[in-house]
Amino acid sequence: MDVLIEAGASTDPRVALCTHVTGSSRAAAATLATATHLAVDPLDCCARSLGLGDEVTHSRAASWAGLPFAPEVPRGLESAAGHLSIAQLSRARAVQMPIDGVERTYFAPHFADIVALRERRALAEAKGIILTTPQAIRRALVEANAAALLTEARQCLVRHWPQASASLDLSKTLRIGFVVLLLLVVLFTALAPLLARPVLLGFLLVVIVAPALLRLVATAATPDDPPDPQLSDAALPRYSILVPLRDEAGMVPQLHDALTALDYPPEKLDILFLVESKSPETVAAVAALQHDARVELIVIPPGPPQTKPKALDFALPLVTGEHLVVYDAEDIPDRDQLRRAAARFAAHPELDCLQAELVIDNGAENWLTALFAGEYAGLFGLLLPFLSRHALPLPLGGTSNHFRTAALRRLGGWDAFNVTEDADLGVRLARRRLRTGTLRSATAEEAPIRLSAWMRQRTRWIKGWMQTYLVHNRHPVALLKDLGWRNFLFFQLYVGSLIVSSLIHTVFALSLALVIAQHGLGWPRLADGWDLLYLLVLVVGYGGAFGLALRGLWRQRQIELAAYQLLLPVYWLLHAVAAVRAAIELLIRPYFWSKTQHGQTRMVRVHRQ
Repeated sequence: MDVLIEAGASTDPRVALCTHVTGSSRAAAATLATATHLAVDPLDCCARSLGLGDEVTHSRAASWAGLPFAPEVPRGLESAAGHLSIAQLSRARAVQMPIDGVERTYFAPHFADIVALRERRALAEAKGIILTTPQAIRRALVEANAAALLTEARQCLVRHWPQASASLDLSKTLRIGFVVLLLLVVLFTALAPLLARPVLLGFLLVVIVAPALLRLVATAATPDDPPDPQLSDAALPRYSILVPLRDEAGMVPQLHDALTALDYPPEKLDILFLVESKSPETVAAVAALQHDARVELIVIPPGPPQTKPKALDFALPLVTGEHLVVYDAEDIPDRDQLRRAAARFAAHPELDCLQAELVIDNGAENWLTALFAGEYAGLFGLLLPFLSRHALPLPLGGTSNHFRTAALRRLGGWDAFNVTEDADLGVRLARRRLRTGTLRSATAEEAPIRLSAWMRQRTRWIKGWMQTYLVHNRHPVALLKDLGWRNFLFFQLYVGSLIVSSLIHTVFALSLALVIAQHGLGWPRLADGWDLLYLLVLVVGYGGAFGLALRGLWRQRQIELAAYQLLLPVYWLLHAVAAVRAAIELLIRPYFWSKTQHGQTRMVRVHRQ
């Protein structure tokens, strides 16, 4: 009753409406001031900043306008006429459908629309307008257009860029030829010390020494860029967060806490949980968060391929943010990461993508997680910033990738059939001359604590690198034209070495071990320069990786993990096993996505500041 009295006392319909929704004239004045300052809809302020939620906010607005309200759009929109195109889904606020033979319009209005509807209530009633929430409209549209969205997820890249899709350019003949070539390379490495020493040395210089020298140069470089001027809340763009999930119900509460702790205006933040329909427990866990107006559940219908990039592509047409970021189930980003990313995009209009730094926070759990932490510390803290500063193709990390949404859509989104979609996307960005930078902001990640989980994950990664290498080399002249000579050679060297270096290094190291076992303390023979050169290759190869990991850990204040890095030869041996498994999977099930289970660590994870 007090609300109605206050609403009726105001001659300004905007104040009256906001008072009716918020419950007091004081809250209404503050809400309208905030909305004006941020240039956002006052209804979003009510639902998000005040915590009323979409349903309460829009039902109160409907009652003020004197119009009926429905929390959900009835099922059956699939049979209604006038479906929107895929490109229009992110902007849709209304749908029409027949109810009991009468045409009805379900409408999620903006604040100004509600004021206009009250003034024309008779006309609105005559047209059968029923008010609802924006999320209800989107749920109905996603359900009605599920088949079209699924087709778009599979074929969007093919339409934009048919020569860059693993679904077309990864024939069985090509895969068999690649695996045979890989076997020949390994065989050559094993036999060359006996047959062609100079040729082997040249090969090792390219495959092992060159990448190691790159790591050593990155180790000595300064990784941090100067800070960018921060944007005011009013200047911040709308940001969308995409979180693909499958069988991750136990991670949802921690993930929600981490994402809602981000320091970003809630009126400008959308959190889209993309959950496979075959994960009913995860769907239920996210549905329990629907009281938070920032959170939206998008259920991905079943259908091949069962991959993370397919889920991301399914949701891309629904994104409303000017920028978007992808997070994984176990991620805990720095609270100011979105602000930093928005500031960097604003200060550097030439950048279309940013890779935030991934930091392993359970590195002290065992020897495997310590090696994983060292690997990430060197890669994301030192090597990727070095590549970015020199405008080289940047293999993305699969999470904490920030994009300008428009640029990502022009690129065709992710490759739904590539199981290491991040590496592929980094190459495609470079081919279209879209710049990728790094962001001095960390996201805490959880490393696999068991060897079996690590092996499945690493097998998938290496298989994805194989897919990426094959797809982009399928048309080498076009690749060279797109990248230019420098980046073309870098792609061949860097991505190629990711695939074969562990195999070559392991075969080479085992060969040297056999020689040492035969000659004992008499090896290396000083008179034989080849022995010394081979030993130098081994030292430089391990030294580059060790130095990069060591400085990365020191920079992240995890130097207590340094001693574990002496186990790098064992770690590379595990990589070799994963590479063999990846080659086998490339032949028999190239699009199989081996799911990594998160939340297995026994260590307490905390929110980052």
